[in-house]
Amino acid sequence: MFYTRFSSAKRFLSAQSQPIKKNIQKILIANRGEIACRVIKTARKLGVQTVAVYSDADAKSLHVHEADEAYHIGPAASTQSYLCSSKIIDVAKRARCHAIHPGYGFLSESVEFSDLCQREGIIFIGPPASAIHDMGIKSTSKAIMAAAGVPIINGYHGDDQSNEKLQTEAQIIGFPLMIKAVRGGGGKGMRIANTEAEFMDQLESARTESAKAFGDSSVLLERYVRSPRHVEVQVFADTHGNAVYLFERDCSVQRRHQKIIEEAPAPGLSEELRTELGLAAVRAAKAVGYVGAGTVEFILDKEDLSFHFMEMNTRLQVEHPISEMITNTDLVEWQIRVASGEPLPLTQEQIKKRGHAFEARIYAENPRNGFLPGAGPLTHLSTPLPNEFVRVETGVRQNDEVSVHYDPMIAKLVVWSETRNLALNSLIARLREYHITGLDTNVNFLIDLASHPSFQAGDVHTGFIDQHLDSLFPPIKISEQTISQAIAAIVTDEKIAETKRAIEQGCEGSPFAACDGFRINSFLERDLNVESNGQTYKILLKYVRTNYEIRINDGEWKPFSVKTVQDPNPNRLKLKLNLDGVESIFSAVIKDNVIDIFNENGKNEIRRVLPKFLKEISSEATTAGSNKAVSPMPGICDKLLVKAGDRVGAGQPVAVIIAMKMEYVLKASKDGVVKSVSDKLGKSVTKGEVIVAFEEDEPKPKN
Repeated sequence: MFYTRFSSAKRFLSAQSQPIKKNIQKILIANRGEIACRVIKTARKLGVQTVAVYSDADAKSLHVHEADEAYHIGPAASTQSYLCSSKIIDVAKRARCHAIHPGYGFLSESVEFSDLCQREGIIFIGPPASAIHDMGIKSTSKAIMAAAGVPIINGYHGDDQSNEKLQTEAQIIGFPLMIKAVRGGGGKGMRIANTEAEFMDQLESARTESAKAFGDSSVLLERYVRSPRHVEVQVFADTHGNAVYLFERDCSVQRRHQKIIEEAPAPGLSEELRTELGLAAVRAAKAVGYVGAGTVEFILDKEDLSFHFMEMNTRLQVEHPISEMITNTDLVEWQIRVASGEPLPLTQEQIKKRGHAFEARIYAENPRNGFLPGAGPLTHLSTPLPNEFVRVETGVRQNDEVSVHYDPMIAKLVVWSETRNLALNSLIARLREYHITGLDTNVNFLIDLASHPSFQAGDVHTGFIDQHLDSLFPPIKISEQTISQAIAAIVTDEKIAETKRAIEQGCEGSPFAACDGFRINSFLERDLNVESNGQTYKILLKYVRTNYEIRINDGEWKPFSVKTVQDPNPNRLKLKLNLDGVESIFSAVIKDNVIDIFNENGKNEIRRVLPKFLKEISSEATTAGSNKAVSPMPGICDKLLVKAGDRVGAGQPVAVIIAMKMEYVLKASKDGVVKSVSDKLGKSVTKGEVIVAFEEDEPKPKN
């Protein structure tokens, strides 16, 4: 497991690591992936046994391998496995578990599940059901916070959910305004209505997504702060009346209203404001009788630094590691200790803030295609080396699958250093060391984001990506050096393969088994054309004695030499290229005709250009014409909105695909008649699969 092993004298482990006093000796982890692995790590340190649960899709997952015991609980669909309370409780009883840790997501904020644990005599490692209830319904939480003196934002939080009432309240609040699901989080059921004209459409969209995600279509309305920062405070409370804050995190940079990079502490805040935020968060926790780990989220106005309560997440957050890094704590250990009845390990005065930490969420997604989530195999996976300042928290290994059924997060990369600038430099350097092939990821985007001048300056807000869209997504340019690195990787790979064949055939050392990319009886010049990002590069490579010369797109011949660099990872090449006197070190992963180059720019995908006859045999068109609606990603066909023979108009929704807990509506590209629909309703579909086909256009009569 890619998780840092800190000694108790160092930063991650709590200095108060002592045996658990009460009866939590065995924990069931009602979750999967990296958070399950995270809990297992701390439980093992405390001598607590762990029990994993898994669906069909997770039978070979890392968390199953790491736990002391593992139990199958059903099909891949979370509603039939990880969200099935009765199955979780049944396993906990069969395995004789004393407590259940819900992680985050799934059942972590379920009032019903918390109550069920209590009725069954199993400790729920989380807050009381009453706190989950009060904070889980946003309208209720706003009223409680206002009574506790916590600033709240102007809006409508009432029970009347009629269209007429909501539209009237929207007119009173004014536009733009935020429509938010009263339950849940993660950006689900959240929409922005910029004008009154679009209010009803956005309302219906928010309701639909909220009902699907949380089983409740109720919403609230709030004034939309045009330049908001998302600042949240980590709080912790015990059963002895103690409550503390562990400083704040800035989670402003988001896509689809979901966090992508977080840091602690928040940049640009005075110590006075930091204390004010912390004390407000503690008041919020005490107002609901909170116990355990929680996060109080605030909207901080970027202009005047006023802050307003947004919501409270009654669980451990995805981004909790950065709070641990700046406070030298283990919050999962705190959770277990508090759940066992112990007081908090530290008082507020003992909690010290040190240095700066960043967390980057590495997702299977395509940032240049609207951050569309993806799925598929991790054919190559190598990570930065964990140490006391770098944590790689993940639930996957090389050759594992990123499933369409769950969140597409691959890992969390966490770094710490003494200052923000040093931590940011470390983050960028470690992202460059994160090498993944087999599917699209956001690693290159994270490098560009962390390198952006405004982000470097700490000038962040929730609209950061939209504001800097052009500079974050400039046209892709592949340098001559990168193309040369790909050619270097090709000839080195050929050399290794020929050497291996020579050894197998017993002719190693023969002059007829030369392995420098050319056999002795071959031409001294060869074509090695490649393509990248839609552009073809004409490559000529000439072998001159012990070195090469390379010519790109009819340019000048340049001297070219390559050496291998020792690399502990046997699944990639690490090479040093000298191109016309300029040296560069890079890594390469080659599979079939695809060469993935990892250098200072991140991942660069280069493809060898096949001869035309081979290309026609090995390639199939994957783009759909205007007479088809295809799935843009692997997923589940959730709805078919038309049937054969229906007449549709351009832009009309025809089907709904669900993937990674998100809903995608397929629409007709033009007016027409439905010819056929998929028979995969409720089943898995692949990327590019035809969901709805339309009648071909009738040929125009000839004059």
